[in-house]
Amino acid sequence: MMQLTIWGGAGEHGRSSYLLQYKDEAILLDCGGKKEGGGQYPLISPEVIPQLKAVFLSHAHEDHSMALPLLYKHGYEGEVWTSRVTAQQLPGYFQAWNRYARSQAAELPYGDEHIAAIRYAYLEEHTFAGEWSSVVSGLRIKWGRSGHLPGAVWLALDWHGKLVYFSGDYTGESGLLAADEPRLESIREGREGADDARRPISETRCIADLAIIDAAYGANPDSQAVRLAELERATEEVLRAQGSVLYPVPTSGRGQELLVWASECFPEAQLIVERALMEPFHQLAALPEWLGAGALARMEALLANGRLTIVADEEERLKALARKGSVLIFTNDGMMQSEVARWYYQQLSVAAHHAILLTGHLAAGSFGEMALRSSQGSDGSNGSGSILTRFPLPVQHIRYKVHQGLPDVRQMLERVPSRTTVLAHAVKPRTDELLEVLRDEGYEGIYSLSPGERLIL
Repeated sequence: MMQLTIWGGAGEHGRSSYLLQYKDEAILLDCGGKKEGGGQYPLISPEVIPQLKAVFLSHAHEDHSMALPLLYKHGYEGEVWTSRVTAQQLPGYFQAWNRYARSQAAELPYGDEHIAAIRYAYLEEHTFAGEWSSVVSGLRIKWGRSGHLPGAVWLALDWHGKLVYFSGDYTGESGLLAADEPRLESIREGREGADDARRPISETRCIADLAIIDAAYGANPDSQAVRLAELERATEEVLRAQGSVLYPVPTSGRGQELLVWASECFPEAQLIVERALMEPFHQLAALPEWLGAGALARMEALLANGRLTIVADEEERLKALARKGSVLIFTNDGMMQSEVARWYYQQLSVAAHHAILLTGHLAAGSFGEMALRSSQGSDGSNGSGSILTRFPLPVQHIRYKVHQGLPDVRQMLERVPSRTTVLAHAVKPRTDELLEVLRDEGYEGIYSLSPGERLIL
């Protein structure tokens, strides 16, 4: 019998890590950290590490990847299967995670030598998207683009007679990225000799034994169009008052999509963009295989519109802000933990007609979360006497969809029917609420779990 153990990621936002075990063998899906308390890490059992046949990484974001060095610290000597693009992104994320830990006076539980020890194997160089292939003895996999980040993938595994689907972070509503529809064809025929990747596979649709699916937005029914309409209204309100808007965004992914959207939605507005956001933008433009239809042309139009001011130091920022008129400002760091994000907050706080629009997850205790609470009338300073108490500034939280809500989860349950489904990537109350809705609609075999819990498949 196969067993799933939640090392992290279900019943919480962060430290995605799912262990599959069969007898004395194991496979791990993701191994990330959680930005709370200086860093929280998966519930790794060191005694399991020698059993690992393979480790798979869905994408580079810190909540899926930052604990990978712990595996090597505990003796893992194998490879991490992921996309080449993801492996290329990881050094920047490790540096950012190290800065985060230092800012919280926390020590990393691993050293640089453990990061250097990570060995990668590249999915797209082993097999094409949508095709089954053997990666190690007795294990066949299939992958597809998940639409969440360049290089981000979903995975299907055929292992010891069990078919497992892992969505990673998935969205079919990205403004720039392509997503491959997850479909599992039956591979029950001809399992003997399954290590031969050339063996023909039946196209008959089948039922998975386990599906771990992104349900980060819980029972929220909104589409991306609804969210963008909210962002547009909030931005227009500030611009009409002759104010400027700060969009704190992650370095890669959502930031580039919102930048293109803002340029198109507000064709008269000037844009100030941190240089750190432009390097991933150019990298994305060089990855047409990860882009959706028309995305490259939209990105090229942004670069050619003449309204873009790229800044990289305080002198350039002050010069850009000194120009007359409203501006839309994009700075990297969606939770506003960085010195640059806080600097922008202080600069805009001199006038009440400016505003901040937060569009993603906010960890408890992050500067962005405290700024939001301060704007809503609660004590965002947490007793620290920070600039939040001296310079109140309107802050709104309107999520841009990079994950799945209720209609998306329903669709995935139909596309990937499974005997057992684990809802992932949301805090327990939000997951429980979604579970109740789905059960009322007649769905069965769905679970809301927490770190440390197990399922027998």
